[in-house]
Amino acid sequence: MKWLSFIIGLFLANSAVAADMASALLKVEDRWAEIRYEMKGSRDKIAAGRELVREAAAIEAANPGKAEPLVWHALALLIEAEVRSDISALGLAKDARRLLEQAEDIAPTALDGMIQTSLGMMYYEMPGWPIGFGDKRKAAQYLTRALEIDATGKDNNYFYGDYLVMTGKGSEAVPYLERALQVPVRPGHERADTGRKADIQESLDKARLASSRKAR
Repeated sequence: MKWLSFIIGLFLANSAVAADMASALLKVEDRWAEIRYEMKGSRDKIAAGRELVREAAAIEAANPGKAEPLVWHALALLIEAEVRSDISALGLAKDARRLLEQAEDIAPTALDGMIQTSLGMMYYEMPGWPIGFGDKRKAAQYLTRALEIDATGKDNNYFYGDYLVMTGKGSEAVPYLERALQVPVRPGHERADTGRKADIQESLDKARLASSRKAR
């Protein structure tokens, strides 16, 4: 029965690696949320974002072939790009898109649609050609795919609702944003989830205002 002991040992080793990866990524998420929602001063945020990219890249290197580290490496790049808001941000966004596409090739449903929501968000927020690679049609495709993966997810509903607001469909956005707002804060993800709720509320307020104006 040595083969059985070997298989059990291999399973426990893989489980330990998965647990270590999840713990490391949770720290990246928490730091991401701190930079995104709490940190002030662009210089400090750029430095923190650059360090977060290094941390996420190290986790990716330690876990080859895994989709989740690729996603968080991409999100770290995007937080740095958001702070920079200059021509260098486009290069960071392109790198993030490449990582997300790699993650989708590995595990399309990883993180319950986070890959697709992140790609969709970039496509509707990014300027179009010739400045950037923004594309509203691609955004809609990715965002609806995320909802197919998980129709109740907070981010999946939020990003699709926010996309509808930004494309002049505020009344259609309301139910998605209301659904996103009702998702409870997850234990261990308080900083990220609380910050996201503020994003959702801001978009929902815009959607309701647009809807009320349309009804007049």
